[in-house]
Formats: sequence, structure tokens, C-alpha cells
Amino acid sequence: MGRKFLQCGVFMAVAISAAVGADRPATATRFSAAQIVERNVAARGGLAAWRAVGSMSMSGKLEAGGTNNTQLPFVLEMKRPHNTRLELKVNGQTAVQVYDGANGWKVRPFLNRHEVEPFTPEEQKAAAMQSELDGPLVDYAAKGSKVELEGTDKVADREAYKLKLTLKNGEVRRVWVDAESFLDVKVDGPARKLDGRYHPVATYLRDYRSVNGLMVPYVLETAVEGVKRTEKIKVEKVAVNPVLADSEFSKPQ
Repeated sequence: MGRKFLQCGVFMAVAISAAVGADRPATATRFSAAQIVERNVAARGGLAAWRAVGSMSMSGKLEAGGTNNTQLPFVLEMKRPHNTRLELKVNGQTAVQVYDGANGWKVRPFLNRHEVEPFTPEEQKAAAMQSELDGPLVDYAAKGSKVELEGTDKVADREAYKLKLTLKNGEVRRVWVDAESFLDVKVDGPARKLDGRYHPVATYLRDYRSVNGLMVPYVLETAVEGVKRTEKIKVEKVAVNPVLADSEFSKPQ
């Protein structure tokens, strides 16, 4: 549960990369990587609209699995340039994870750990890799990233463009954009170490809804290669540009 709690924040931030439908199907060779990104951003609400978003909050339930399929309430807050705060209710206690763009901290009372702990090096790396609130494709060049088209894959029996995104720090991520709707349908995430080796991770984005003219996925399902059970996040409410104090993203007291 501790690892799932941390990674929830990573995948939720990535989830803001969303899109809406286009007018007709596309093929593998029809568009360049830059053209695919352009259509993705336009379909999601437009570059100007996303640049006007300085903060965003989401709340809903995280499916924790297990025999009772426990639903854990969460609240995720994001603020530019790269701040996140995640609160998760576990057995009546509130766990907190905070990242201020450079450093991260966590409090996990459900593990009887009430003190504030810094992120581990692995957690710090995962948090640094997570997207800004507008996702990895919006203003990618301004963020120092490069995008390449690697071809197409099938995602949920639909053709999707597979984009390779090389971040400013040299890390590589991949985003799959539906070839017909131009919405983001799949993103990769930091590999998870299980049984002494790392397993690839992918998050699938579904159930897009309009919030202030911006399209946001309300269902995120994360699959770890070799693990039968998936993790599902169900968003219930989204707020655009809520007032969030900077102190919410500082080290918990």
C-alpha cells in the first residue's frame, strides 16, 4: 500500500494529458509527430486554454484491491510549475504525500509511521519524472522535450500513435494517442521493482469529460507487467484554477 500511495500521485499527474474526438480516422503515415501533438493539444481544449491553467485539483476513489476491493478516497492538488499534494484516506487516517518541485515528503499513519519522512531516491526520481498538470505533450518544446513518432500500436483494439518523448533530463517516456480521436489513451510510467527485478508499467486513460472546456480522463487503470491485478483510479470531481496556497506544497508539519 505504501508504494501504491506514492505512485497514485505520479499517475494522476500524468492523467491530465487528455484529448477529445477528431472528425475522421488517421493512418500511421498521415501525420508527423509534431502534427499529432498539435491535434492532440487542440482537441484537449487548445494551447491558450491550458496555459491559462495555474492549478488543478481532483478527488475520487482509489481501488486498493484485496478481497473486499477497498475504495480509498483521495484528493490530489497540482500547481505550477511542478507542485503536487496527495491525501489518501486509509482506515480513517489521512496519509499525505507532498512534492514541491525539488523535494518530496510523506506521512503514512496507516503504517503506524506518523513522522514526516523524505522521499527515497527512487521516489524522488519518480516524482521528478511526473508531468506538469497539463501533461507531457503541451508545450513540450518549451519544457525542453523532444517528440518522435515510433509507429502505431493497438490499444483496446484501436489504432494509436506511439510517441517517444525524450525529456530535458534525458529520461524517455512514451505516450499513445488514439489515431481517430486524438486523445491520450495510454502512458508508460516508472518501472516497479518486484521480486528483485523491474517490471514495465502502463496506465490506460478512459472516460473523458469536459471541465471548463478542457478534457480530462475520469478513469485511470494501471497495469504492471506480470501482475494480474490492476490498480484503478476513479475521479469524481475536478476543479480548474482553485486557490491553492504555496504552504500546501511545503514540508508537512
